[in-house]
Amino acid sequence: MSAVVALLLVLAAGAESSGSLALPQRIPPAERMKLREVTDAASLSARVEAPAFPARRDVFEYLLDHLEFATHVTRALRLARYKIWHTADGLFLDDGWGAKGRLELVHAGSGIRAMLARGTFEQRILPDIRGEAVVIIEYTLREEVRGRSEITTAVSAYVKIDNPMFALAGRLASTVAADKADLEARRLVRVFARTSRAVEDNPAEVYDKIRQRPDVPRDDLEGFRRLLGLP
Repeated sequence: MSAVVALLLVLAAGAESSGSLALPQRIPPAERMKLREVTDAASLSARVEAPAFPARRDVFEYLLDHLEFATHVTRALRLARYKIWHTADGLFLDDGWGAKGRLELVHAGSGIRAMLARGTFEQRILPDIRGEAVVIIEYTLREEVRGRSEITTAVSAYVKIDNPMFALAGRLASTVAADKADLEARRLVRVFARTSRAVEDNPAEVYDKIRQRPDVPRDDLEGFRRLLGLP
């Protein structure tokens, strides 16, 4: 689930400028004001709607609300290399590809999560990209004819770049970064889908793989065990 933050920083690296996106109205005023400090000054913005995938809503939301634990799940299943962990200043992200920074879950509501990231995209040749980003995940649950639930998702991203050179580039390369945004969003959904499918197909095996990780948060692991109904 932390893959969503990689989308933000890949957008920044690729530089994209779409029309401004409005924040969803259902975000409360206090959280909305905090997010608008980034979105109102965003250099880049994008929205991608993804195909539905099979998933239990309670499992999906548990991972969204326990981001550090979610990265243990995806790493245990070898689906992604992202790492999130708690520090004295809150959550910290390292996506394994150069994106590093602080991460905050600003709003969690029915069918929506809003996150704020502040950090750096480190590059080997070009200067590092510094900035702030907001990502909004909106999702809905639907029942298939066979009774299996599916989740549809839409990801909106806003990136405020501190480097003037890259902020300018963002206004000049919309098509390239729009393609990058679409690619990264689809990769994100594939991680969602593969994780959900693995949990549905063999929850005990998934739990056992996570349990073997030495640094997995034990409280989150126990909550996940109870959610899956395992002994």
